[in-house]
Amino acid sequence: MTSDALDWDSLLDLRWVPLAEAERSVGVSRSALRVWYRTGQIPSRLVDGPFGPQREVPIEAVLARAANSTRISRKVGREITLEAEIALVRDRVEELEARIARLEQRK
Repeated sequence: MTSDALDWDSLLDLRWVPLAEAERSVGVSRSALRVWYRTGQIPSRLVDGPFGPQREVPIEAVLARAANSTRISRKVGREITLEAEIALVRDRVEELEARIARLEQRK
């Protein structure tokens, strides 16, 4: 997935997480994440964090990019537990419910 493949509207719908969380939940090294965002394979952004600026990446893009790497997908397949997958789905459902509630309030 390249940054050219995403439009701004789809970027707004993504769940952005700090590099440390993406590393922990997907099982991809931080150096791989850096290569991916520096080469435009995944989008990234800088946001104000509790200790200064921090880099965030969309977890969905990280998962998709990891799935395209045979070496990483084997590692990810071993390391992502069912609980982690459920947590990702639960977070996404909560985000979608909040978005639906905002859309219903506009009516």
